[in-house]
Amino acid sequence: MKKTILLAIALLVASTTTFAQGDLTAAPDGGNKKASVSEQIGISKITIEYGRPGVKGREGKIWGTPIAHYGLADLGFGTSKAAPWRAGANENTTISFSSPVKIEGKDLPAGTYGFHIILGETNNTLIFSKANNSWGSFYYDPSQDALRVDVKSQTLDKSVEWLKYEFLDQTDNSATIALMWEKRMISFNVVLDVQQIQLASFRNELHTKPGFKWESFVQAANYCLQNNIALEQALAWADEAITARFVGQKNFQTLSTKAAVLAKLNRQAEAKLLMDEAVPLGNMIELHQYGRRLLSMKQAQDALIVFKANYDKHPNVFTTNVGLGRAYSANGDYKKALEYMKAALSQAPDDLNKNSVANMIKKLEEGKDVN
Repeated sequence: MKKTILLAIALLVASTTTFAQGDLTAAPDGGNKKASVSEQIGISKITIEYGRPGVKGREGKIWGTPIAHYGLADLGFGTSKAAPWRAGANENTTISFSSPVKIEGKDLPAGTYGFHIILGETNNTLIFSKANNSWGSFYYDPSQDALRVDVKSQTLDKSVEWLKYEFLDQTDNSATIALMWEKRMISFNVVLDVQQIQLASFRNELHTKPGFKWESFVQAANYCLQNNIALEQALAWADEAITARFVGQKNFQTLSTKAAVLAKLNRQAEAKLLMDEAVPLGNMIELHQYGRRLLSMKQAQDALIVFKANYDKHPNVFTTNVGLGRAYSANGDYKKALEYMKAALSQAPDDLNKNSVANMIKKLEEGKDVN
């Protein structure tokens, strides 16, 4: 009798379809997949975490049905009586922005947002909610909206089996984020003020460990130079690279960086004085690169002075011979240029440089400038 009772209990437990759940790691419910996609724009990171439902043979029965309902609906659970679509499966779809962004031209602060969509046949309202840790849209509360924007959906030629998010049409400061599932795509544009974000990051970092190196101040100043922005800030950073207590150094890079900023600010006389001070401090490569930069700016006579100074410090080596060859060529003295180029040919460190010098020699022999 006792054995019969124990067997009945065992069969009852085995036939029960609902089990207590612990905290063990398991795959997502309902056969859905879990995914994450990230992209960096400038130094800012955008990350989307979402569940991926599958079409599973339901083509034509996704949109405007209980699977992805149109408008706001009472889903029969939770506190929301007017819930949007969860834009994925299972837990909240979340979108994280490490920096402030513009979504379809509207400002959204940095942060992690629950992402929902009020779907329509073609018109959709995207919702970025401050609540980001709920399950689905069952607890959606419009008072927690951080932003709403309206976009239109597009029809895809081919069906996408598993819902996915992708970054499309990327530029240096923007991207289009697209949700694609079945034969529909819903996308929105994200724009960041990359330069201002970068400058703010520099200001912050220069008060921390990187600010103990003059190279960091040079890097920040050169960023401003390359982008022609915040030149007064660049000048302050260039000054710090030279004079900051414990950190600053007077060397070719620091002096030439400050000179370049001054030149951008149309303070040419001050820039020239600094470069006169910098040139004797430069190594062979620094002086060669500076001479090349002068040539690119069509300052052939100034370039010749720099290349001569480099040659005097490092006579009859490949780099300085090539430098003087270029300088004399830019000044129209092809005969003198040939003399130095031919000397450089036998000193070429590899075939690439050898072929380059040989081509320049050919041009000079034809009476053409090599620059």
